[in-house]
Amino acid sequence: MAMIPKQKIELSILLADDDIDDCTFFEEALNGLPLSTHLTSVNDGEQLMKQLTNETNAIPDVLFLDLNMPRKNGFECLIEIKLSKRLKNLPVVVFSTSMEQEVVNRLYKNGAQYFIHKPAAFQKFKKIIQQTLTLITRESSSQPSRENFVLNVQTELIV
Repeated sequence: MAMIPKQKIELSILLADDDIDDCTFFEEALNGLPLSTHLTSVNDGEQLMKQLTNETNAIPDVLFLDLNMPRKNGFECLIEIKLSKRLKNLPVVVFSTSMEQEVVNRLYKNGAQYFIHKPAAFQKFKKIIQQTLTLITRESSSQPSRENFVLNVQTELIV
């Protein structure tokens, strides 16, 4: 897998997840990658939408969005983001413990960039985050084909 040179790019990442342990996992995974990143975290859907719709805040390079959050769930946030003129091109990577086909289909239809099934093992989690960020930096913000929508650790990157 080709690495993104650290000095060439700093990714602004927004993480929306109400599970504090998952947020810590995510931050630790980022710290172990050869990427320069700036991570901002929010813990519910209302905080997320306030953060994104505040005109004084820069739009992040990518949003990692958990589906099951209090106040406003990931589905509701995704729809609002994709309906917003300012936010519609924001790459949204949805991650969840659910792997139901109906959920995945709905996320694809609503414009998510990628879907990740949350792996339990830290090394797999770290690898899938790296793969996803590599894809985001290489690709345009357009949605991939349906066959390439669900990412998993076995997914190989084409260089």
